[in-house]
Amino acid sequence: MTPFSVLDLSPIAVGTTAADSLRNTLDYARHAEKLGYQRFWLAEHHNMPGIASAATAVVIAHVAAGTHSIRVGSGGVMLPNHAPLVIAEQFGTLASLHPGRIDLGLGRAPGTDQTTARALRRDMMNSADRFPQDVQELQHYFDEVVEGQSVRAVPGAGLHVPIWLLGSSTFSAQLAAMLGLPFAFASHFAPAQLLHALEIYRRSFKPSKQLAQPYAIVAVNVFAADTEAEARHQFTSQQQSFTNLLRGTPGQIPLPIADINTYWSAPERVHAESTLAYSAIGTSEMVEERLRAVLAQTEADELMITGLYSNHAARLHSLSLTAAIRDKINSTATNSQD
Repeated sequence: MTPFSVLDLSPIAVGTTAADSLRNTLDYARHAEKLGYQRFWLAEHHNMPGIASAATAVVIAHVAAGTHSIRVGSGGVMLPNHAPLVIAEQFGTLASLHPGRIDLGLGRAPGTDQTTARALRRDMMNSADRFPQDVQELQHYFDEVVEGQSVRAVPGAGLHVPIWLLGSSTFSAQLAAMLGLPFAFASHFAPAQLLHALEIYRRSFKPSKQLAQPYAIVAVNVFAADTEAEARHQFTSQQQSFTNLLRGTPGQIPLPIADINTYWSAPERVHAESTLAYSAIGTSEMVEERLRAVLAQTEADELMITGLYSNHAARLHSLSLTAAIRDKINSTATNSQD
């Protein structure tokens, strides 16, 4: 059985507000919970007009309080932006409020541009280099307090909040393997090193108190609809958004357009198609075929479904179609094992 999960950035569509986006995020999470998705993660990005999840722990609290059983977490918190103790206290609080439901996914990038990174008020010259040490410090805060320990996370100590490492290269794969942590790869926007990173992670994995054997999540953009034309129409929101980011003009998530080729240049199209290669777009049958291919290629333990929609109703429908696809894939896998 392959669990399916959801990554959300609380997209702010053209003509809407962050308040609209955060209400939609909770509605989306409740829909995912009802459909049996494993976890619902939110991502930290800063100075992005189209993303409302910058205060990631706060949005996680919003979602966890409005749901009942689905795991809720970060995909991820960008640790170089924060002191490990602060994150331990935040996620210790979340785990105290919602026992057994909170995940802490950690990334090494700032989640923004360098000017904004400096405005986040940490020493950006060295913080990324300290990432391995910061992860281990964070783990320490979630362990039981030992005699003589002068700094502790309250809440946090003894809660053993599950830590995940996120990455788009081999660095975090190597670190996750060394520390015996689960690993999630950002193949939905940086697929180039996916297979190499998974190979390194699985080959080098060392069991830990948290995890006995490697566990890898692969992220895929999914735009499922009743027709291929409708799915591709909705996908143009993400294609435009990516193109705007490439041009250095990020904004709110654009509304779909009839023909994406009227929007971007040929080089921009090549870049976008390469970057968004791990996408499944079309009817249920087309998305199923693509997701089966991704699973066969990567042997992922879990799939993380994402996508920048401007149309909330369309992404709810896509999530429903994808849940049916998940059930079909898992049913086939079960039958083949009998």
